[in-house]
Amino acid sequence: MPTELPPLTDAEKRALIDALGVDLARLDLRARAAIEALAEEVIALREEADTLRASLADAALLADNDALCPVFNRRAFEREVRREIALSGRFQTPLTLIFIDLDNFKTVNDVYGHAAGDSVLLKVSDILLARTRETDIVGRLGGDEFGIVLAHAGLEDSRRKAAQLTAAIDALEVRGEEGTTLAPVQIGASCGVVEWSAGQSPAALIARADQAMFAEKARRKAEGRALR
Repeated sequence: MPTELPPLTDAEKRALIDALGVDLARLDLRARAAIEALAEEVIALREEADTLRASLADAALLADNDALCPVFNRRAFEREVRREIALSGRFQTPLTLIFIDLDNFKTVNDVYGHAAGDSVLLKVSDILLARTRETDIVGRLGGDEFGIVLAHAGLEDSRRKAAQLTAAIDALEVRGEEGTTLAPVQIGASCGVVEWSAGQSPAALIARADQAMFAEKARRKAEGRALR
């Protein structure tokens, strides 16, 4: 965010008047007052411009960020996917996408409420950010779905990364307070991993990753590791 500049000092005001090429000593009182008022107006406009720039920066940040988690929202994530695809196509570098859907998340909301669900989403976003590079793109695609774009990463490396993320999220458990009769809910993650191929659109890449995620979720359900 741009730092708001401090108001001009008297010396800076004089410098501004000098820059206008005006010698106040040669002016009568009315003309001098008009020039000084003009300088004050320039200063006020300068400060207003600083405030507007800060407000625009805040608005841009809000427009890109998810409403709950400290990651990109879907619109910004899809924009970053387009940008990374353009770079990958230009420089012939690998690019992969991980599509993550949480397991048993609906059960958390049903048993413990939406506040507990929000807490889970925040913990998951912390895991994703802590275990990815600063250059990776992390976004919440909606509900309990997340996406990660890994530039300069091949399919096998990304599968290993997905396995690490899965293990970390699988370790999350939601429990009630001591003495509660509510059953604990084990969180998990089903991850679909795909590699971008030349000519593939951003929408097609995300759709492929989504399909791969559903296949992984079906496998985990068959193993009893994911309920829904």
